[in-house]
Amino acid sequence: MSGAPLLIAVLRQPALMAGLGLADWDLLLRQAGSARLVGRLRSLLTERSLLDTVPPQPRTHLDWAATLALRHRRAVHWEVEQIRRALSGLSLRPVLLKGAAYAVAGLPPADGRMFSDIDILVPKPMLDEVEAALMMHGWVGTHTDAYDQRYYREWMHELPPMQNIKRDTLIDVHHAILPETARARPDPARLRAAAVAIDGEPGFLTLAPADMVLHSTTHLFYGEFEHGLRDLVDIERLLRHFSADPAFWDGLVARARELELGRPLFYALRWADRLLGAAVPGHVMENSRLDAPNRLVLGAMDWLLGHAMLPAHPSIDRPATAPARLMLYIRANWLRMPPLLLARHLFHKAFLSPKTA
Repeated sequence: MSGAPLLIAVLRQPALMAGLGLADWDLLLRQAGSARLVGRLRSLLTERSLLDTVPPQPRTHLDWAATLALRHRRAVHWEVEQIRRALSGLSLRPVLLKGAAYAVAGLPPADGRMFSDIDILVPKPMLDEVEAALMMHGWVGTHTDAYDQRYYREWMHELPPMQNIKRDTLIDVHHAILPETARARPDPARLRAAAVAIDGEPGFLTLAPADMVLHSTTHLFYGEFEHGLRDLVDIERLLRHFSADPAFWDGLVARARELELGRPLFYALRWADRLLGAAVPGHVMENSRLDAPNRLVLGAMDWLLGHAMLPAHPSIDRPATAPARLMLYIRANWLRMPPLLLARHLFHKAFLSPKTA
């Protein structure tokens, strides 16, 4: 990938790190820090036995990142256990999502990854019971504004975020992976029905391999791109890990269509290949292209993603970077809410919420 930022070049070809000087390491660590991928660099070096090629100064920085990531992972396991205890009286097995699922299930994206909250998926009819049980164990809602409460409870796919009053840890309780107002409506019952057990964690499940990839792609392409590259790295690592089972590729695109997620999967496969060199089989990519938009829209999306997917760092940003991210933010909200509701929501956030804050 000629002319790629140093971070992208290294993610595609980790062996390049063996020849970097101090100035290059300084730039690489700054770019990786802006993308929250310093821990991932450390993992790449370990996987390829390249740690001894790193000069002492950046090596110290990388080792500290690894130490923090290990502490974070242990804290996640402990926090998940507290959630299990809080919900133990209920007749359900919550599905762990995103970072917590990676950490507890020991999946590759967990290596060096940090995240701020734990996400779980539960049946919508049990939201009140789950919320009450968590409140009894010290979690409280963080959005007390009447509009925010209505926004989450009537239109969104989750309860207002809850924070533990003793530990300040956050939990997001989902009943779906997209808002009920979104154009795509992946059936959460199908996701829960296909969920799989976690070794050593009898109280929780994770999404099935294909569904885990699809949720990650949905989170990225229906959301913001502040950390888009990190999320794309997660997707690429999941693809690489699950592809050890040949049946994974055979069912991925079909499952995406079943859940109305063919378009975000197409973008994820396209950009995981373009930026990170993901080894997506040709027949899978061809099949996925049936869910691509028309050429005009695809050209516009390629331009937007080509700017917005890169980490926000002065060495990478261009004049079009900020407008591209803004346009993708507007697109994400457009996909998540119908026009009138979107207009009302943006008006409230822009003009009414600041006055009541």
